Amino acid sequence: MQLPFPLAEEPDPQTLEAGRLLFAGQTEFVKGVVAMSGLPAPDRLEVCFAGRSNVGKSSLINALTGRRGLARASNTPGRTQEINFFTAGDAHYLVDLPGYGFANAPVPVVEKWQRLLKQYLSGRQTLRRAFVLIDARHGVKKVDDEILSLLDSAAVTFQVVLTKADKVKDADRAKVLEQVRKALSQHPAAFPEIVVTSSEKGWGIPTLRAIIATLE
Repeated sequence: MQLPFPLAEEPDPQTLEAGRLLFAGQTEFVKGVVAMSGLPAPDRLEVCFAGRSNVGKSSLINALTGRRGLARASNTPGRTQEINFFTAGDAHYLVDLPGYGFANAPVPVVEKWQRLLKQYLSGRQTLRRAFVLIDARHGVKKVDDEILSLLDSAAVTFQVVLTKADKVKDADRAKVLEQVRKALSQHPAAFPEIVVTSSEKGWGIPTLRAIIATLE
């Protein structure tokens, strides 16, 4: 029986090569944005990465681009309050959204970030997919459900990427996948495949590159 939300299969060699070529080129930091007026011109296809604080988002972006220091990781949840834009090749933007779920940030800061996020997600015509990172050790938490519902309401297709899969035993990973699938079944904007990754081991990175390279 076909499971709902199956794991993404490894792409064919041609698609894998398209993904490799996309990220083999120059990747540059463009700017950090704190208001909609600061967004770069919508002249490239873009994908964004969302995830609660310390889910491994910076590590994943660095692994995708092959540049260790490109996206700065922070041990302090909620430190990064900007939407960060990076180029990938000649025709893509990678967009790093601030980590959400930071309980220690002042309420006005959180509200301002949520407002900017909603405006970005609902108003960016060139956004093709949001990748929502979920820690393979913990599964979907309530704070994740909030962002998934926001993506539903913004009608933005999102795809779940499990991070830190190398930190979890196979049996435990199966339980987490079951929980994630159940959670995703409640969200109409969810893309029906899950990508399992480990930035440290390189698991799933070529597959994710290929997915991004073939979006239209």
